[in-house]
Amino acid sequence: MQGIKLISMIIASAVLTLSSHVFAETPSQPAKTAGDAAKGQEIATQVCVACHGANGTSMIPENPNLAGQHAEYIIKQLNNFKSQDGKPAERESPVMSAMVAPLSDEDIRNLAAYYARQKPQPGVANNKELAEEGEKVYRGGNLETGVPACSSCHSPNGAGIPPVYPQLAGQHAQYTATQLRAFRTEQRANDANKVMHVIATRMSEKEMQAVSEFISGLRK
Repeated sequence: MQGIKLISMIIASAVLTLSSHVFAETPSQPAKTAGDAAKGQEIATQVCVACHGANGTSMIPENPNLAGQHAEYIIKQLNNFKSQDGKPAERESPVMSAMVAPLSDEDIRNLAAYYARQKPQPGVANNKELAEEGEKVYRGGNLETGVPACSSCHSPNGAGIPPVYPQLAGQHAQYTATQLRAFRTEQRANDANKVMHVIATRMSEKEMQAVSEFISGLRK
């Protein structure tokens, strides 16, 4: 019975990892991403600076770093925060919904172009022991619970795979952990085919914290 159980877990993990690669490599419809970075900088320094910093490096651990993030991913997230045709936003955040409401499609593309060109600042993991535990999950997953390696979609160095999978290297641990919990409860459900929801439901709270800590010190 133990052998059968192990084989089942291996198959489940392999299928989930393969599915993640398929979603990453075959996006449904690439977004139009060409934008004017100079115009995007004007918006960033007037509207976004308080939460995300002038160059996309946030000093507030609850808010994500945006510097160097894939333009396609930023466009998708900003659009997901907006209410479309009277329908509820795909990604809930009263603050972000209010911020993006007045932005046009062109504004969003310009912002994405600006942040994508900024150089991300290297982060540092504050808890070495926790980060080491997180590295094991990030690089190898958890075979017993069917958690695939984070690196299979976000790349070994955290650079991500555009347009679906974001850059993670150097992201604030607090922000990453919060997003993992949101995926688990489906408070956030704007990922392709709910892949992150499936993964997060298989992760323990300790694994989420550990992976987030490792990611905060990961460098591209």
